[in-house]
Amino acid sequence: MRPFLTLTVVLAAGLLLAACGTEKISVASTDPDYQGAELFSQRCGGCHTLSPAGTQGSDARSIRSQGPNLDQRDETMNDVLFAIRNGGYSGAIMPQNIVTGSDAEKVAAFVSKYAGKQSVSSARPGQTNSAP
Repeated sequence: MRPFLTLTVVLAAGLLLAACGTEKISVASTDPDYQGAELFSQRCGGCHTLSPAGTQGSDARSIRSQGPNLDQRDETMNDVLFAIRNGGYSGAIMPQNIVTGSDAEKVAAFVSKYAGKQSVSSARPGQTNSAP
């Protein structure tokens, strides 16, 4: 009886984690990048803000666990794959290979498509800031 109870608890926890955070995804479920949005929300949303994935990053900024705000940072697919595989660019905070294989490709495609939508370019001397 005890193994059945343990298995039930583990399965219930897995279902809760799988559903956690995905209800705020604004990408249409018919969008080819929807699975990337789901994976990003589940695996990356604890540290990174990206509005289309419904994530707000971490409130624990004082312990340096806040990843870049991807609403304000444009990323290429190759740069995202590099960060996923190598633990970001500093190598000190982000876990390496937080997603792998085709899941990494899906996350990278999603991020490269939706990141940077709220970025603001720096003004040149004599000009004011403007959104891209």
